[in-house]
Amino acid sequence: MAYTTIDNPELYFQVKTYTGTGSSNAITLDGSEDMQPDWIAIKRRNAASGTQNMDSVRGAAAKLAWNETSGEESPGNILSSFNSNGFTVGDSAAVNGSSDTFVAWCWKETATAGFDIVDYDGDGSIRTVSHSLSAVPHVIITKVYERNGENWAVYHHKNTSDPETDYLILNGTNATADQTNYWNDTAPTSSVFTVASDTSTNNNGSAYVAHLWTGKQGFSRFESYIGIEDADGAYVHLGFRPAWVLVKRVNDTGNWQLGSNKTLSSTGLPLTFYPNSQLEEQNEGDFDFLSTGFKIKSTGTDANGSGDDYLFCAFADAPLVNSNGVPTTCG
Repeated sequence: MAYTTIDNPELYFQVKTYTGTGSSNAITLDGSEDMQPDWIAIKRRNAASGTQNMDSVRGAAAKLAWNETSGEESPGNILSSFNSNGFTVGDSAAVNGSSDTFVAWCWKETATAGFDIVDYDGDGSIRTVSHSLSAVPHVIITKVYERNGENWAVYHHKNTSDPETDYLILNGTNATADQTNYWNDTAPTSSVFTVASDTSTNNNGSAYVAHLWTGKQGFSRFESYIGIEDADGAYVHLGFRPAWVLVKRVNDTGNWQLGSNKTLSSTGLPLTFYPNSQLEEQNEGDFDFLSTGFKIKSTGTDANGSGDDYLFCAFADAPLVNSNGVPTTCG
């Protein structure tokens, strides 16, 4: 069996940085092959602003912000289209302020890369929701978009020894919490996941969007690590050079921390973003991306507290070995 089936991760995930123009702006992705994204998360880098999320299931004009409990908004000037190799933004300062700097994280929806976007209607009682991964989901992020005041609910298959009773909140710093009303203490399967009666996952009469991933060797990994409070670790092996890493402390409170390969400091280390906050990018040197994984360079508790438990999500810049068994270069 080949080490990976995805030789070029840019077919399914890309990071794009750009400078705003203040007027309609067609953004072309940088990859070696074209990719039409199905989900885009855009963050203003040089000033405070929430991360704006648009997907092809709800439509380009409809946005949700990671740090907010608000429902869907369609102001008309955020995103106008998903293009064959990029996207077009409007004149909103949140995604295209004149001379402001931005980063867009872009995913392609396909079972090949282990990513599915699902739209479902809540009914307030225990129910299953079908998905198209053809594999068991490792991460599920749900958000009600026809109702205000609800959190982004996160399922992660390594969240404690009983992940089906536990959940995290993407828009908050909360530690993991035990509540069967989110996932009904039921493990997802290769065709469905289960929601119960909590309004963050299944309010009667409300519409939801769910983003689901399953790990693909050489492309994505959703696992855990233990912090060591040392600037020379912890090292997390992925089997690929990462393009994007998101971490969260689960045994206590802490910010979500995100780094990506095209938003680097002058020292070459990824800058830090906080998805649960409006805070602009921070030069904290929290991450070091290596050819086979990443190191946590910070000694802070958000990502590397001594003995603390952390979950992570990671996507590849390049696999360690391609499908022909040839090692990739580490440039």
